[in-house]
Amino acid sequence: MNQQFATTLHDNGVAELVLDRPPVNALDDAGWHALAAAITELGNQAAVRVLVIRAEGPGFCAGVDIKQLNAEPDRIVSVNAGNYATFRAVHRCPVPVIAAVHGFVLGGGIGICGAADFVIAADNASFGLPEVDRGAMGGAAHLQRLFGLQKTRYAFFTGAMIPASEAWRLGAVERMVPAAQLRSNALEIAALIAAKSPAMIRIAKEALNGIEDGNLEDKYRWEQGFTLQAYLSPDSAKSRQAFVDKRDASF
Repeated sequence: MNQQFATTLHDNGVAELVLDRPPVNALDDAGWHALAAAITELGNQAAVRVLVIRAEGPGFCAGVDIKQLNAEPDRIVSVNAGNYATFRAVHRCPVPVIAAVHGFVLGGGIGICGAADFVIAADNASFGLPEVDRGAMGGAAHLQRLFGLQKTRYAFFTGAMIPASEAWRLGAVERMVPAAQLRSNALEIAALIAAKSPAMIRIAKEALNGIEDGNLEDKYRWEQGFTLQAYLSPDSAKSRQAFVDKRDASF
């Protein structure tokens, strides 16, 4: 067990990875690297047939620990590397990955969802990329894998949240369910997949990744270059400090 998440393997081959870092499941750089390693390890286990990623607490994931970055801005390179490794581990996982999300799904939470094979959302879930307001970039490649191009740009530029009902209407989530039924629904679907030939499912996962339009990891890496560029701007530090101080930044 890692202090920021826990893993369980059920008898039917369904693995659960549960984010649990109060108060908002915002991971520090070590957490992102550990998460990537755990996902990779689970995907490489022959006994694992499907992976469900979910969370405890008020929301799924608030992304990067901005307070850590504000105090230690030199951590940005390590955080970027941890994000990249995590999203790649999800996307390239040899078995299907289901993201079961509730509450807020922000920043790195969007990366996990956009890299997953599909998303089950509680009816209280909401999706957003407040990167511009945090003085950073990144995640749009993964948001665009969920939503259309213009919806992605609207959300990215404005920082507006997209409620689960709208995500469902636009086809970004496979199922929207009451929050109390989120885990059971995700495990039910996972069990359905896990009952199939594991060899066929692993082949299917690789085949489906291969026919995607473009390279998700290359797109995200392109974005990350602009995160470093953004960090060179005084506005970036100003944005992070405003977030820590719980106030709006003025430009």
